[in-house]
Amino acid sequence: PNSLAPDRAGWGFDNRGAMLRVLAVPGDAASRFENRVGEPAANPYLYMASQIIAGLDGMDRDADPGPGDDAPYEAKRAPLPVSLTAALDELEKSDTFRTALGPVFMDYFLRLKRNEAGRFLKFLDEHGLDAENPGAAVTEWEQNEYFDFF
Repeated sequence: PNSLAPDRAGWGFDNRGAMLRVLAVPGDAASRFENRVGEPAANPYLYMASQIIAGLDGMDRDADPGPGDDAPYEAKRAPLPVSLTAALDELEKSDTFRTALGPVFMDYFLRLKRNEAGRFLKFLDEHGLDAENPGAAVTEWEQNEYFDFF
């Protein structure tokens, strides 16, 4: 909480804690919104595809985002997944992404990322670290796995 990064799906006016930050005044040509869920190490193609797929799905369903959140970290909204495993569990439940990306891609992607998560969980177990709360520090495994790429 209060890290200026979203921890649940919601929106708010000029609030950096909201997933969608709306900076708008009626009639102002500079009005815009910021999608704050992105992550610098994400695959940009998959990230953009996911945002387009989710946005089109919301428009097709005429989804109502509900009222904006004045205090996003206290909002009565479901929290975002806090681990890769939990995020993959949610993705696997999504008919929207399975339909849009196709079952072959989804099955491959889920298997690849579950393997990655499994290797990380094995490292945590071998080093006596709690898988539910591995700590704020970046682990040696993460440094070895990702730093050369990013």
